[in-house]
Amino acid sequence: MNEDETAVGIGRPPENRRQMGIKALWIGIWLAFMSAPVKDLLDGGHTPWATALGTLGLLVFVGSYLLLVYRHTSKALDPVRVRAAIAFLGVLSVVLSLTMGTPWLVLFVYVSVSVGATLPLETARWLIPVVTAVLVAIGLTGEHPREIVTALVFPALLGGFAMTGVRQMIRTTIQLREARATVAQLAANEERLRLARDLHDLLGHSLSLITLKSELAGRMLPDHPDRAAEQVADIEQVSRQALVDVRSAVTGYRRPTLPGELAGARTALAAAGIDADIPAEAPDDLPEKPEEVLAWALREAVTNVVRHSGAGRCTVTLAPRQTLDGRVLELTVADDGRGASGKAPGNGLTGIAERLATVDGTLATRSTHPRSGKGFTMVLSVPLGSGLGSPE
Repeated sequence: MNEDETAVGIGRPPENRRQMGIKALWIGIWLAFMSAPVKDLLDGGHTPWATALGTLGLLVFVGSYLLLVYRHTSKALDPVRVRAAIAFLGVLSVVLSLTMGTPWLVLFVYVSVSVGATLPLETARWLIPVVTAVLVAIGLTGEHPREIVTALVFPALLGGFAMTGVRQMIRTTIQLREARATVAQLAANEERLRLARDLHDLLGHSLSLITLKSELAGRMLPDHPDRAAEQVADIEQVSRQALVDVRSAVTGYRRPTLPGELAGARTALAAAGIDADIPAEAPDDLPEKPEEVLAWALREAVTNVVRHSGAGRCTVTLAPRQTLDGRVLELTVADDGRGASGKAPGNGLTGIAERLATVDGTLATRSTHPRSGKGFTMVLSVPLGSGLGSPE
């Protein structure tokens, strides 16, 4: 199972049990601040009935809080349900704080966080201070008010407003995903139109000519078989040329290009949660065969980074360099992951080396951080023709 299957993306609902567990753990870890009311229950300072009711109230509060935050961050709930749940948490916090004592004021911090995580910013910006003010008002009536207020006011305010930022980030991430899907769809539609246009240009004239000559051959066949044979020969020649043109076009569609693979690498690394530093453009006037080899190599290298490296960052550089044998274009793919396994090169590296050999290119590998042995760097170079200018 690769990292893409286990990571829980921001703004993306969990897709399997493992992701559900990770998300529940991420939300539940903040329940460590519930130690104050739990300790108050365990100290035995309340009657058995008060302890039992306090325990029940705490369990209901925690369950409601987890259900609200977990469900809403996976899939937005109905606004009425959200407001009802927050009102319930607020009332329960007031009742438990007034009846059980000041250690229970920490519940208001969770109410504030719930407000920031689920309500729109326009509502949360005034409701979070209101929740904090209620906390202060109840805290001033208890023992050691200054210590209680100082300890809880800032977590309530900061926690609530921090969650509004997380909520905004989630919303922005969702919008970016939708925009990326729209751009991909538009690009696919444009590619279909280009394919249709090219096929029409390639075959329209040839098929029209074949149809016309076939009709002529049919008319000439009874009285002028020799002239009909000439038309049939022309039909054969036109059809063969059309077949050559179609094969050439299909080969061009299937051939990867360096600009396309750079864009694909940027998308793949972003989807895997890996910070990417990738050049925006590829050099102009690069010969077709070296460009194809570098494009295939870049695709394979980025696939290895995404699937196997465990990296947090990947850097791709593309630059010309002068060597004793002439000018070369150098492609470097470096990550900060686990590094080489120490085993023999896999099929991917072997395939890259074989492709590079067809254009007199070279492949070199090393650790990104030699001292620690961490990270993996591939350096690929292909020769540039003498007639080429310097890549931009």
